[in-house]
Amino acid sequence: MVILDRTPAAAPGVTSSPLQKSSLRVPREAASPPSDPILPCLRSISMAMDELGTGPQCDPTALDQLKCYLTECIRKYGDEYQYSTDPRLLKIWILYADVTEAFPKVYKQLEEKQMFLEHALLYESYALYLCAEGKLQEADKVYAIGISRKAEPLDHLKKTHLTFLKHLEHFVEEADVDAQPSKKQKNEPSVVDPWSVSSRNNLLETINDDLRTFAGYHKSNKVYYGKVALTSSLNILRNKVIELGGRKYQIKGSTGTGAFAKVYKATVDGNAEEMVALKIQNPPFPWEFYMYRQLDMRIPEVERPSFGFAHEVHIFSDVSVLVCDYLPYGTLLDVINSHLVVDRHMDEVLCMYYTIEMLTMLETLHSVGIIHGDFKPDNMLVCYPSGDITEETFRNETRDEQNQGLCLVDWGRGIDLNLFRTGTEFHGDCGTSGFSCVEMQENRNWTYQVDTYGLCVIAHMMLHGAAMSVEKVPRAGGGYEYQPKLPFRRYWNVELWRKLFSTLLNAPSNGSDVAALRGLRASFREHMCGNRQLVGKLSQMLAKQKASLCSS
Repeated sequence: MVILDRTPAAAPGVTSSPLQKSSLRVPREAASPPSDPILPCLRSISMAMDELGTGPQCDPTALDQLKCYLTECIRKYGDEYQYSTDPRLLKIWILYADVTEAFPKVYKQLEEKQMFLEHALLYESYALYLCAEGKLQEADKVYAIGISRKAEPLDHLKKTHLTFLKHLEHFVEEADVDAQPSKKQKNEPSVVDPWSVSSRNNLLETINDDLRTFAGYHKSNKVYYGKVALTSSLNILRNKVIELGGRKYQIKGSTGTGAFAKVYKATVDGNAEEMVALKIQNPPFPWEFYMYRQLDMRIPEVERPSFGFAHEVHIFSDVSVLVCDYLPYGTLLDVINSHLVVDRHMDEVLCMYYTIEMLTMLETLHSVGIIHGDFKPDNMLVCYPSGDITEETFRNETRDEQNQGLCLVDWGRGIDLNLFRTGTEFHGDCGTSGFSCVEMQENRNWTYQVDTYGLCVIAHMMLHGAAMSVEKVPRAGGGYEYQPKLPFRRYWNVELWRKLFSTLLNAPSNGSDVAALRGLRASFREHMCGNRQLVGKLSQMLAKQKASLCSS
């Protein structure tokens, strides 16, 4: 056992231990009321810590006395309901774990007792212990569990985790240099089909332990127990009540159907004002829930609403039910089709607005190692800003609930790059007609292009009202590049659109595309900010669109 300053040592890259900022001691002058029986124990522990001293050498007798007091306090009050949320007892548990060198056992006990799981200090302290033991991957998982449970203070926990990740990244880089891989390893990246059955099974096995710790995860080895089969048709399910996790969901209609899943809108516990989306999938599929929890952990809170929310998932042996937020305004595909039915294309200012939204989304996702993998307009739920759109809307670097225009959902084909070796490239087709990137079409490896090609297809659909076809065009300096076959209209901002398609259709498969996405977004944003009339026109068009689609 190593006990310096009687608190867990800070992990490399972390300025201090959480216990150093949150003292275990109870001020003797601040007497608690008589109904606080734990106070004598706390005072005894405090005196024992004074006897122990602050130097690197611990007095064995004083240490044994401290262990005795801690053990007695845990024995008396460790299970007391009165103290089940008292941070003082949590600190006692942590100190006990430290001096007895039994942190894994203590953490498991608190998990089983469901105690202090909402306190960030629990996860920070255990992660620091794991760091000191050299178990960095386990420490990362502990941070992730705390964040997924929204342990408070959440901001501090996220900052501590971010500091840890920066240190971990530096550690991995040093390890890569020391390893000095062979020329073959350097030149031949790992290639994986992320959607093959074998890959998915391996990934699900890898994340199984993490899944069980995520808030909202419920699994049963039995078949679904309801009176009506969840795989029934809408006519049978309509107005039927599904009971899951103590809540009652009444099916009101369908919002989408895929090859393996159906999505329904449903009220919650008879409240017509509370509507959710239920994604029912056969066979059961927990991967999408895992991706939602990764979004919770990695996406900044202000931008998190742009990527949908999953409240919980219920996994049965025959089917799974994912409970998500419901948005009532339809999809971007509905918006595109609403213009086509009246034989009109979307106005360029609307196209620019939604293009900026999509560039922002992909910049955010790719910067944290997440690929959506199914980036198409029917997976974009339309949102409307709560207030008027102004030039300031476009000057803001981030999106939030007040000014977001799109929400990206359906994460079943999402790719978590953290589960793959650095430099991994992917192979295989997305299987969605019209959205296979150039690399897929030519049987080459790809990474982020699966998303950026989807963005190009959507932009093309908005501008031309038609799917995109590409062609190889010779470059003046040699070689060739890909570009859309259909020409740009003269009255559009041709330079902006040409740059968008040229950059994204010809991006290399290795390396990050975040800088390119950020540069494109800045170009479109500057164009909008430089013309006040465009911003005013956009506000009017969005208001008209909302009124038209909501009434249809």
